[in-house]
Amino acid sequence: MELVTVLLSIVVILFLFNAFSKQKNGKYQNFPPGPKPLPILGNILMLDMSTPYKTFIQLSKEYGTIFGVHMGMTKMVILCGYDTIKDALINHAEVFSERPHNPLLSKLTKNHGIVFSNGENWKVMRRFTLSTLRHYGMGKKTLKNRIVEEAECLIQKLKSYDGKPFSNITSLNIAVANIIVAILLNKRFEYEDLTILRLMDLVIDNTKLLGSPWVRLYNSFPSVMDWLPGPHRAILKNFRELHKFLKVTFMKYKKALDVNDQRNLVNAFLAKQQERKQDPTQYYHNENLTVLMRDLFGAGMETSSTTLKWALLLMAKYPEIQKKVQNEIDKVIGLSQPQMEHRKQMAYTHAVIHEIQRLGDIAPTTIAHAASQDVTFRGYFIPKGTPIIPVLHSIHKDKDYFEKPDEFYPEHFLDSEGNFKKNKAFIPFSIGRRSCAGETLAKMELFLFFTCLLQQLTFKAPPGAKLDLTPALGSTNSPKPFEICAIPRS
Repeated sequence: MELVTVLLSIVVILFLFNAFSKQKNGKYQNFPPGPKPLPILGNILMLDMSTPYKTFIQLSKEYGTIFGVHMGMTKMVILCGYDTIKDALINHAEVFSERPHNPLLSKLTKNHGIVFSNGENWKVMRRFTLSTLRHYGMGKKTLKNRIVEEAECLIQKLKSYDGKPFSNITSLNIAVANIIVAILLNKRFEYEDLTILRLMDLVIDNTKLLGSPWVRLYNSFPSVMDWLPGPHRAILKNFRELHKFLKVTFMKYKKALDVNDQRNLVNAFLAKQQERKQDPTQYYHNENLTVLMRDLFGAGMETSSTTLKWALLLMAKYPEIQKKVQNEIDKVIGLSQPQMEHRKQMAYTHAVIHEIQRLGDIAPTTIAHAASQDVTFRGYFIPKGTPIIPVLHSIHKDKDYFEKPDEFYPEHFLDSEGNFKKNKAFIPFSIGRRSCAGETLAKMELFLFFTCLLQQLTFKAPPGAKLDLTPALGSTNSPKPFEICAIPRS
């Protein structure tokens, strides 16, 4: 706390002279209302910098579903509630589909890849990613079989603990990572492989660090923070190491490329690169491929594996729900291999998976959007470039859509006759043009991994243990480290 105080004092001294000279007051007339900011610091001191979405929920009770906050001297707009977020991301998609300038992420990505890029580069990379995922993975029987086979490997690993408590969930991370690695490189890693273990460490470490208060301060005062030690340096170091590995990996494929035998996403990209090598405006260059691979690897591994961690924790926490899922698996699938076709006959299991995602609340806010032009939205003027933060937590914990928002209640997704029912306010993959490109793949993974695991294993808390559902701090909500027992079903 003393370090933060000193840092903020330095910020005040350095910026006090020209604090307001950079503000164009006329530009922000009729800006959404919000708490009064302090000079230079804005609203930083009143925000929970570890979990800012909690502060946003409180502020929405006072200022409504659209309001403004100042992160340092950066004005941003916060969106809460299903109607407001849908209005912005669906009805005004053309205006709110950009990414804002983010000092740290700009250093990492330089407008390459798919997650943080803008403009034509983003459009080209998203089209390529969606078409290639469909071609090599999503909906394909070969990938479904690969997921089931990987789930069997994971089950054997968990059985090796002989029902004793274990806390090593790394195998689960690698199992999920192997699916996106298969699409990217047509490769699989063993769970003890030092390369994949190191890659896991890099991705997980950066996921935690990107959600730290220090990084939020960095993005508010980059010119000051660049001179100081802190997590931003570790993030940059991790990224460079991951970047180097990915570049070396795809260069191996480049040397052996056969454009008539494209077996994975990297081959498909390199083939496009060769087709367009005479085009001076081409987007299929090495830097784009490196960042795209990192985007897909990180997103493809982290969110799905985190959801499955919540699944194991919640099944152990609520054994009666776990038993109902297993009864349905026994009735519909029996001893045969789970297939996606079974999902239509498994309303309760389908509902439980949805409820795991809702309560787990893995992405309480979406990645920031930005206004691509000056716009009047719901009566308020939002200038071009303003960061927009949709708070999904405000939807998934809304009692107007979910009867028991703070409880694990699969009936949120079941009708009175036990049939699965959709809920329009369930949007864990976000909505609109920036929704998750791998949503279909993630849904396949969650259903097949979950049903395979519960078909053969029962998850229990160690004797006397109390399982904590409080999320760990990070850029996503993941469970805190926990021990669990995997008991083979007879």
